[in-house]
Amino acid sequence: MRCRAGPARCGVRGRRRDSCCSSRVPLQTAREPAAPRRVGPPPVRDAPTRSSAPPAPPRRTRVREALRGPGVAGGGAPRCAGADAAALPAAEAAELRERLRGVKHIVVVLSGKGGVGKSTFSALLAHGLAADESKQVALLDIDICGPSIPKMMGLEGEQVHQSGSGWSPVYVEENLGVMSVGFLLSSPDDAVIWRGPKKNGLIKQFLRDVDWGEVDYLIVDTPPGTSDEHLSIVQYLSASNIDGAVIITTPQEVSLQDVRKEINFCHKVKLPIIGVVENMSGFVCPNCKKESQIFPPTTGGAEKMCQNLNVSLLGKVPLDPQIGKSCDKGQSFLSEVPESPATSSYRNIIQRVQEYCDQHHFQEEKII
Repeated sequence: MRCRAGPARCGVRGRRRDSCCSSRVPLQTAREPAAPRRVGPPPVRDAPTRSSAPPAPPRRTRVREALRGPGVAGGGAPRCAGADAAALPAAEAAELRERLRGVKHIVVVLSGKGGVGKSTFSALLAHGLAADESKQVALLDIDICGPSIPKMMGLEGEQVHQSGSGWSPVYVEENLGVMSVGFLLSSPDDAVIWRGPKKNGLIKQFLRDVDWGEVDYLIVDTPPGTSDEHLSIVQYLSASNIDGAVIITTPQEVSLQDVRKEINFCHKVKLPIIGVVENMSGFVCPNCKKESQIFPPTTGGAEKMCQNLNVSLLGKVPLDPQIGKSCDKGQSFLSEVPESPATSSYRNIIQRVQEYCDQHHFQEEKII
């Protein structure tokens, strides 16, 4: 049986061997950030009397005021608390920056809705980049409550081990390592029922405690929407070489509506947008391998949206039934069905992501 601790831990490329016999990391090791302690007695406030207290506004008014941004009453935009939140303490930021100093490029994969193919794209992006054996690729799954990357990468049942240098990623190939909360669960059917602070604590541990080593590309698969996990990963990576985000959508307006919010989120937190990928833009017949449009009214929806919002459209990927079958088996669709039109689309998109990252790195070097 092939050792899943990774070639880096088995003597390949001259790194540590001792991790193969190290202790397993259980889920209970995830630490929740400690709440600040109150020093001294609580402050005493004068409670207003019944006659002097102003009447409480109607509940609907209070909700509107909570969503309304600062400014003139009756106007403003919804608040973005995370975008205005204080930066990480200098010591923590320096620690994360030092831990990730060997990571050359970081790509965050986002989606407004679930089920649009975000994790599938993350897995295939990692496979496509790792096809170049000279590149080291890492895939980080921060979808804490719905980790699907272990199954898609054929790693179900694998465990994370700990050594003196930190947590060891689980390796698919010699140059492709994976980290996910799914490796910390005793069963893939176990539910992770956590509030935001504990999720954020585990994400920080993934970045700080995992021995990523020298990595050319770190792909971060996120949950759908704009929640705690997204704010945390942007904040934690703010001092690192984060290249930008790839946003996944489908042609339907109900999906594009949430993508517009995702783009707005990126602008607010100053996260560069590499581009948008339109999944399920057509259908590939399993018999004749020809592509046909199954959603004619919404065909080209992502392209129009990108033109209106001045965002790059990286490409359109047709729906091929073999994609789902490959993911269920934990295989790379790119290598299993190389003749599919969807494979050609994925490879073109992956090439564009590489070109963007290379250009971003070149611009950073010029600034330095």
